[in-house]
Amino acid sequence: MMDIEQYMRQLGQQARVAGRETGKADSGRKNQALLAIAEAIAADSASLAAENTKDLHAGRENGLDAAALDRLELTPGRIAAMVAGLEQVAALPDPVGEISNLSYRPSGIQVGQMRVPLGVIGIIYESRPNVTVDAAALCLKSGNACILRGGSESIHSNRAIAACIARGLDKAGLPAHAVQVVETTDRAAVGALITMKEFVDVIVPRGGKSLIERISHEATIPVIKHLDGICHVYIDGQADPDKAVAIAMNAKTHRYGVCNAMETLLVAESMAGTLLPVLAAQFAEKGVELRGCLKTCSLVKNALRATEEDWRTEYLAPILSIKIVAGIDEAIAHINKYSSAHTESIVTEDYTLARRFLREVDSSSVMVNASTRFADGFEYGLGAEIGISTDKLHARGPVGLLGLTSLKYIVLGDGHIRQ
Repeated sequence: MMDIEQYMRQLGQQARVAGRETGKADSGRKNQALLAIAEAIAADSASLAAENTKDLHAGRENGLDAAALDRLELTPGRIAAMVAGLEQVAALPDPVGEISNLSYRPSGIQVGQMRVPLGVIGIIYESRPNVTVDAAALCLKSGNACILRGGSESIHSNRAIAACIARGLDKAGLPAHAVQVVETTDRAAVGALITMKEFVDVIVPRGGKSLIERISHEATIPVIKHLDGICHVYIDGQADPDKAVAIAMNAKTHRYGVCNAMETLLVAESMAGTLLPVLAAQFAEKGVELRGCLKTCSLVKNALRATEEDWRTEYLAPILSIKIVAGIDEAIAHINKYSSAHTESIVTEDYTLARRFLREVDSSSVMVNASTRFADGFEYGLGAEIGISTDKLHARGPVGLLGLTSLKYIVLGDGHIRQ
């Protein structure tokens, strides 16, 4: 029997040592490792797919729902996206060691700030094996070591990806323990990881609400997180109808089981009569269940009556809540009351209203005339993301390289002493 506590402490000790080495590595070595990992994944794509098939088969046997299976699957496109993400992270500027705000003080000293790695990052996630690559890439480029604990449902996929990462680290001469994938599926490993303050500096949970709530409550280490993705699209009275339909359909039906999918559609009353029947027909073709306010139900005969709980629900499924609002005031009030502060979008040709929406909606990503599905580190040019943060301290929105670093003050003098 494996002693989980001892095993996790060993990973932590190894990560702390490796993190010091990774933090000192120059950009060339880190980029070499990222590109070598990309090459290994591309070369082993067939075996990765085969290992992923084992996880998918086990998932179906264990009753995983369609959304979970979708997150678990490594399609050829997703494997190619992992390779592209690694290459994009390698091409990004290295933030480590960057000095900013350097200025002279009256005393003659120069004071500035230097960007530095956080140290060791523990990442706990469910289903999506591509997170293993995203996390490793961003942690390596930002000079951090990481301990990755994926879900039991993706254990075969994660082990195969870990082997590719190990080859890339070895080729670049970086420590083998800079990226460690937890080998046990025992849930006790999570409890150990989130309380190892002496070895781990930050925890990033990615998964369902229950997982993130547990980690938020039990962790003795700072946590970067979001609990829900209750995302809204508001179609304003000044919206272009074609744009509105395209954005609403994409935001909801592009993928259902993702945190940046639209869960509530708000429609200005002046647009509802013409637009909602068109949208309802297209959602019906996609098999989306509609739950609406009283006005919505009068326009859309197949819509169910929405409850108060619907406005607070992240469905992660082909279900959509719809509310007809008087205008932007009611839309903003609804969003700020029910939103999880993840992503919201307005569709309008009135840029005065658009700027007001950007200013007054208090979410980590706010958009104008764009699908909420763009709230993603890759789409934002971060190369990949470690997760989405809806907190307001340190990092907010998709967390990329900068979110995995911190700042320290530096002082430059030439024999200066304080008088």
